[in-house]
Amino acid sequence: MSYAAHIHEFGGPEVFRWEPITLGEPGPGKVRLRHTAIGLNFVDVYNRRGRFPMRFPAILGNEAAGVIEAVGPGVTQFQPGDRVAYAPFTGSYCEERLISADKLISLPANIGDSTAAGMMLAGMTAQYLLRQLHPVKAGETVLVHAAAGSVGMILCQWAAALGARVIGTASNSAKAQLALAHGCHEVINYSEEDVPESVARITAGEGVSVVYDGVGADTFRGSLKSLKRLGHLIVFGQASGSIPPFDVHELATLGSLTITVASLQSFIEDLALMRSMAQELFEVVSSGQVRIHIGQTYPLSEVGRAHRDLEARLTQGSTLLLV
Repeated sequence: MSYAAHIHEFGGPEVFRWEPITLGEPGPGKVRLRHTAIGLNFVDVYNRRGRFPMRFPAILGNEAAGVIEAVGPGVTQFQPGDRVAYAPFTGSYCEERLISADKLISLPANIGDSTAAGMMLAGMTAQYLLRQLHPVKAGETVLVHAAAGSVGMILCQWAAALGARVIGTASNSAKAQLALAHGCHEVINYSEEDVPESVARITAGEGVSVVYDGVGADTFRGSLKSLKRLGHLIVFGQASGSIPPFDVHELATLGSLTITVASLQSFIEDLALMRSMAQELFEVVSSGQVRIHIGQTYPLSEVGRAHRDLEARLTQGSTLLLV
């Protein structure tokens, strides 16, 4: 008997229910996958709270790693025993699942299941941010909000490896030290310092070329003020809430700035692009240029506790749910 963490209604972390599930044999093009490690991300909180419509009962979660147990008709690229990972495809808060083989990516032997589960969504997010939306060049100065978070730590390391000067923000001194150990050249403790003023001091008044902002409402104005002329703000998450309405003509008065609001989903719909993104991620991790920091782990059955800690900003780096 396999189990999953279901929700039957939107709400707080208390809505999770640990319940049995029944899986049949995989149909055409599908496999039965046994999860070993599952990644926790803030988008899971959005889904639990009801930001997006869904049918109940629902299984949340967007990334995982595991071992293929059985393959259905027509599946030729995998066989039982293969280690794979995926992101972002909903329904990972379970011990086992049936999933389309097209959604899976083979894991190299030198990348463990926990590392994979802790990096797929955050790492492929970092890939499109750094390599596609605003290809970072050596010598640029970039600002990364929430630099001690799962996406932030990968972003900072990868940007530094590309030759950028990386400024990060963090909520306390412990997270600031963690960010400095993972790619940041300078870190602004936003609990004690004004971010735009600190950016101006660090850059001698010039500002940064690009801001990577996964926080949203709380950081939006400060992000705009931190940009140099012709700078680029990329919003890829709204952990603090939705950005309030504003007059887009302000962007001209602030220096002809540009804003992109982005989602990984737009990139991974092209399966060939998804696999090339994953391959580049595997390469930077295998080379040691990017280290995946697993800050905390929880049993999958205690996913509600993990959500509470994530919302309370008690987590650092990647969070795993172990099966």
